[in-house]
Amino acid sequence: MKIQKASEDYLEAMLMMKEQHGYIRSIDVAEQLKVTKPSVSYATKRLRENGYITMDKDGLITLSESGMEIATRMYERHKLLSKFLIRLGVNEAQAREDACKIEHDLSQESFEAIKAHIARAEKYVNEAQLQENEDC
Repeated sequence: MKIQKASEDYLEAMLMMKEQHGYIRSIDVAEQLKVTKPSVSYATKRLRENGYITMDKDGLITLSESGMEIATRMYERHKLLSKFLIRLGVNEAQAREDACKIEHDLSQESFEAIKAHIARAEKYVNEAQLQENEDC
């Protein structure tokens, strides 16, 4: 089932709230995404209907297994693409903004290639640092 980009953004923001605060509230999601509370209400209703989240009587949100899977995938993409852009010399704020745009449309093949490239680059840098330390 194809999920909309906006829904991916909501799920990713919810995961970030869970990591930051230990809980997920609609108001925090609204602040994170810079949207209105009614927008969050509409989105959470749709996410509940599709089985991506549940809400308790106090309004606390829990990601379902399928919601967590999507949120984790998007958050991993966001973090890795931000890191990649920053290493290319893009300032952090712009890198995060651009990563948010790219993360939805990038193919899995291209994402895996970028991920592998970063891993190779980090290995190279680490080996060079070890060699430099041994030379001292």
